[in-house]
Amino acid sequence: MHSSLLRTTLLAAGVLAAVSGTAAAAPRPELVASGLENPWGVTFLPAGRFLVTEKAGRMRVVEADGRLGAPLAGVPPVAAGGQGGLLDVLADSDFEKNRTLYFCFSEPEAGGSANGTALARAQLSADGNRLDDLRIIFSQRPKVASRAHFGCRIVEAKDGTLFLTLGDRFSRKEDAQALDNHLGKLVRISKDGTAPADNPFVRRPGALPEIWSYGHRNGQGATLAPDGKLWMHEHGPQGGDEINIPAPGRNYGWPVITYGENYGGGKIGEGITRKEGMEQPLHYWVPSIAPSGMAFLTSDRYGGAWKGNLFVGSLKFGYLDRIELRDGKVVAEHRLLEGRARIRDVKQGPDGLLYVLTDQSDGKLIRLLPD
Repeated sequence: MHSSLLRTTLLAAGVLAAVSGTAAAAPRPELVASGLENPWGVTFLPAGRFLVTEKAGRMRVVEADGRLGAPLAGVPPVAAGGQGGLLDVLADSDFEKNRTLYFCFSEPEAGGSANGTALARAQLSADGNRLDDLRIIFSQRPKVASRAHFGCRIVEAKDGTLFLTLGDRFSRKEDAQALDNHLGKLVRISKDGTAPADNPFVRRPGALPEIWSYGHRNGQGATLAPDGKLWMHEHGPQGGDEINIPAPGRNYGWPVITYGENYGGGKIGEGITRKEGMEQPLHYWVPSIAPSGMAFLTSDRYGGAWKGNLFVGSLKFGYLDRIELRDGKVVAEHRLLEGRARIRDVKQGPDGLLYVLTDQSDGKLIRLLPD
């Protein structure tokens, strides 16, 4: 079905939530820092500072007053190009004691043209100028000669394990249904890189033990809900971006089922949206908004109406989507910061405020102040 017709059908069926052009109480954007080259991920450091990645392969400390530090030393080589590069970053929950960081990037193959998503662990030096004790704790298998679909969002769960989203690398979408590879998967690992004993496929012959769920396309947003469950979203093809709550061992359908279609039109596979044994998304977008970044608001900084809302950046349309939920379902969406720029990441800071990164050559870190 053509995307415009599909959208009309869904609207008539009441599947898509109403979208308001403006929120009831629009926040006031405040520039924190500018001059970032295609920033991708942000995490929070003590004393009001930030750590931001730039896709080309740089990592910078942003001081509380917005000053940009020099690129950190010790960042490994990255396969920068297309959608690849230095991507997400996350400070350990006990950072003030251990100064540990996790970051993911497109790891080049030694002596070859292939690459894959890797997750590294390192310590930020006491002077904040370099990465020490760098160790790659996870590498996606197999590496593929592709510049697309790296996934690469990192979330630390309440039990201290790490979730990492992994794309299907575009050219290998059928592998998202197989358990002998990491393509199109969500993985869960311990902080030393080992697979936790309670992962769903640890004891299944032929399956990779790190896999948590499969049948994903390209997840660029993931976060913990207030109840501690992991939520993620993923890019569809032309239409069919999805929000999922990935449960252990479950199959989320790509590329067998999808609410999207091929670029330029035409069905994917059998052109079906449901199949037994495959999970339905909690929500999907037709047309695609190209989602990136994802955060729940748990603070009262913007008033009670916003608490518990989900926030997702749109790369395609350049807005921040405020998503209202009721009984685990999307009931309304509101566009914030429309027309500002591609929104690459969104996080709630330790101060309870929302922060967004804009993906552009003069990328910006923006704080949203209550009106």
